[in-house]
Amino acid sequence: MSRIRSERGQTTVLAAVLMIALLGMAGFVIDVGSWFRQQRTTQATVDAAALAGAQALPTSPTDASSLATSYAGKNGGVAGTSVTISSHFTSNDMITVKQTKSTQGFFSKLFGVSTINVGSKASAISEIPTEVSGVAPIGVDIHHKMLSGPGCPCFNVPTSIPLGKVGVPGGFTLIDLDQADQGTTGDSTLAQWVASGYQAYLPLGDYESDTGAKFSATSIQTSLEARYGTDLLFPVYDKVSGNGFNAAYQIVGWASFYLTNATSSGNNGELDGYFDRVIWDGIVSSNGPANPPIPDLGVYSVALID
Repeated sequence: MSRIRSERGQTTVLAAVLMIALLGMAGFVIDVGSWFRQQRTTQATVDAAALAGAQALPTSPTDASSLATSYAGKNGGVAGTSVTISSHFTSNDMITVKQTKSTQGFFSKLFGVSTINVGSKASAISEIPTEVSGVAPIGVDIHHKMLSGPGCPCFNVPTSIPLGKVGVPGGFTLIDLDQADQGTTGDSTLAQWVASGYQAYLPLGDYESDTGAKFSATSIQTSLEARYGTDLLFPVYDKVSGNGFNAAYQIVGWASFYLTNATSSGNNGELDGYFDRVIWDGIVSSNGPANPPIPDLGVYSVALID
């Protein structure tokens, strides 16, 4: 009987030891979960910082670093944050933001682990997009003096874009962005595209001409007036071929135009404002610059790559 009571005592001790071990392991799991949450927080911080900084690339690495640091401060703090500008495809086109923070454990101290370093990294690039969304249906000749003149493209310089005949029958600088329409877009649809842009990603290539001087239509003029003081994204062409409904614009790039005024009279019109640099909603290639290269007309898109 005494031996049985003694064995029961040993079982109690073993159960207590096992219970402590199980509680310690459960606490360690809680700590690990807390560390993972902290890691997700730092990842969100560096993602936001990298995307913000990339908007100043490739033209201003200094501003890119400042923007990244500012956004890190607004999204979790700048402690343990480092910012690096580098060249991925072209000069100064990538920003990398890293953040490391020391995180304490509670239950993990039972296993001799009091703190761990949690770190995250994000890299973003700023490139000329291969496809863009929100395009307005007015074509701009690549040979415009502010795009291809000496020392250009030139930004923030007052200029005008002519509207009218482009050298082929039926061509009046208006482009049918919906390739299923085959050049038969109505005034109301063109006006909607002016007002809010074409709501799909458009690649470079040939687009059919929308025949006639429809830019003189009241609905389109009204949409243009509503866009005063804003940027419109225009497709840029290097040649127009064909006739009438078969005429096609060869789109080779994109240009942003800050609109201040629009006028029209019969078959002619004019847009006043200036070309400027913008970050636009677009798709950038993960395989490097396009071949043949897309003209750098000041339109860039940003994307996380790491």
